[in-house]
Amino acid sequence: MRLLKSDKESYSEVEAAEVLGISMDRLHLLLNENVFNDGSPKPQQLSFRTTDLILIEFWDRTLADNKVVRMPKRH
Repeated sequence: MRLLKSDKESYSEVEAAEVLGISMDRLHLLLNENVFNDGSPKPQQLSFRTTDLILIEFWDRTLADNKVVRMPKRH
């Protein structure tokens, strides 16, 4: 992940994807797999904090890693 501006409190979806170095499609996939997996729809506009980006980066790195135990999907 690129160095985040410490004075920035929130990031848009576009800014988050750019900072993380991933596509918008990848960002939406990660959110759908890890956040909006209980049938609830994704809101039209999202904003992220620095801590959110750290978690999303973790998900991006571990999505296909079988060595990481992932939490089951909520139903």
